[in-house]
Amino acid sequence: METLIEILGWIGSFEVIIAYGLNSYQRLRSDTFLFYFLNITGGLLLIIYSIYKGAFANTFINVVWVIIAIPAVIKLLRKSKR
Repeated sequence: METLIEILGWIGSFEVIIAYGLNSYQRLRSDTFLFYFLNITGGLLLIIYSIYKGAFANTFINVVWVIIAIPAVIKLLRKSKR
């Protein structure tokens, strides 16, 4: 179980960093589904990891990260249906 949690934490970290890096170098716009997908799934994996590790400050920031991203995805999906 420990190894699985570690792997999930690393995957989440890479997803968030990839989204940020690609956006910073203008390779991925911040209003795309892929950007939000990487942030939401990365944040969720980091939430799992940080809860398991008892790092609740880290859990908090990732919960906020995901809460910000979910309405943005909903807005993007509504916009794409028009």
